[in-house]
Amino acid sequence: MNVPIRRVAVLVLAMFLALMVATTYIQFVRADDLNADPRNKRSVYDEFGVDRGPIVVDGSPIASSSPVDDPYGFQREYANGPLWAPVTGFFSIPNGSTGLERTENEYLNGTADDLWQSRLTALFTGEQPQGSSVELTLDADVQQAAWDALGDQRGAVVAIEPKTGKILALVSKPSFDPNPLASHDLGAAGQAYQDAVSADDKRMFNRAIAGDTYPPGSTFKLVTSAAALESGDYEPDTEVPAPDQYQYANSTDTLKNFGNERCSPTGEMSLADALRISCNTAFAQLGVDLGDDTMREQAEKFGFDQDLSIPLTVTPSQFPPAADDFDSNDLARASIGQGEVKATPLQMAMVSAAIANDGVQMAPYLVQTVRTPDLKVVSEAKPEELRRSVSAETADELTQMMIGVVQDGSGTSAQIQGVEVAGKTGTAENVPGQAPHAWFTSFAPADDPQVAVAVIVEHGGSAGSEATGGAVAAPIAKAVMQAVLGR
Repeated sequence: MNVPIRRVAVLVLAMFLALMVATTYIQFVRADDLNADPRNKRSVYDEFGVDRGPIVVDGSPIASSSPVDDPYGFQREYANGPLWAPVTGFFSIPNGSTGLERTENEYLNGTADDLWQSRLTALFTGEQPQGSSVELTLDADVQQAAWDALGDQRGAVVAIEPKTGKILALVSKPSFDPNPLASHDLGAAGQAYQDAVSADDKRMFNRAIAGDTYPPGSTFKLVTSAAALESGDYEPDTEVPAPDQYQYANSTDTLKNFGNERCSPTGEMSLADALRISCNTAFAQLGVDLGDDTMREQAEKFGFDQDLSIPLTVTPSQFPPAADDFDSNDLARASIGQGEVKATPLQMAMVSAAIANDGVQMAPYLVQTVRTPDLKVVSEAKPEELRRSVSAETADELTQMMIGVVQDGSGTSAQIQGVEVAGKTGTAENVPGQAPHAWFTSFAPADDPQVAVAVIVEHGGSAGSEATGGAVAAPIAKAVMQAVLGR
């Protein structure tokens, strides 16, 4: 071979090698970066060109995809969007995705590892790729009952099946409509998103599980009661101090009862009666007597300061951490659900659910079943025990105490004819100068619990500064329990 030909051959070989290296680099090394690049329209078309699976409640889709004659192929649609938006979230070209649309994306778009057989079948048959359906634990009637009962008030409602952890209702208000955010008119969709996130009412927050957590107020007295009973030093009929005012240490300030009411003319009352009428001074002293380690340990046993996914990410509820500046006055406030204690409505529903389930707290979950387009089950959720919150004996004692709250205590508005209801009210101070939050958590029937509920109405809702948990939140919980029980 002469020199010129050899040089050309070497040049051609070098060019082939360069092409192979460049192709390998682009397809393997840079693949993820290029796919994620917002300028890569092909990846957008690929993502939105898939017949995305539906999100289903009671056999009906609450999120589905319809074919459209545009470059994206399919339009995502949401039935009764605001009702379900805190759960579904949205799937949008310019705005990304949230909620179950994000957490279940690989099932919905058909790319999950355990869907490989469906993808292989579609490859050989030439069928249009399809995503799987995601079936939820939610009950449409219960969700609607919670939505209607909350009305125009800001707040949230959560309902759980105590024995399994299935979430039956998850409502957050105000809500938003995901449909404008999912529009293929990118300018309009982007503007709809900006309008929603900048709204003063924080409609994009899922108040049931995230966003701004709340002081739980007197609903937290269930945790304090549990700590007392679990210590072995207290029984429901144990007499505890219940003064007209609790004197803070090294201070002239005092903690008073709601409305400056007197809990007991003798300055003492049983633990059960203190919970029944929600005596602040009794529980402030009780928490201090138990100590911060005991209180913190009991709160953690109910799920405070623990990470949780349902599979939506849940903001951890918080009991004040141990610190040099955490003193007995802080503990007194924390023991009645004030101060630095913060909770989500889901957390307080989990407290009631654990008591209802003989002290065992089940993992709450939203996704029941994932099915392929030909209805084969890909995954099926099974109840999972999270932790033992209290002993079965303590759970029974707390149940009887909570029954007293509803029978003739602060929660009589939750009574259901023919059903024994266990519950606890809460009226939580928050921002100085603003009306308190109204809380209620409960379960029913008390002897065979089918549902545990937590309700919060921000700043007293329509009742404003006159609100109490018993007057405002308890009737909402009652409506949800009735929907579950068919009453």
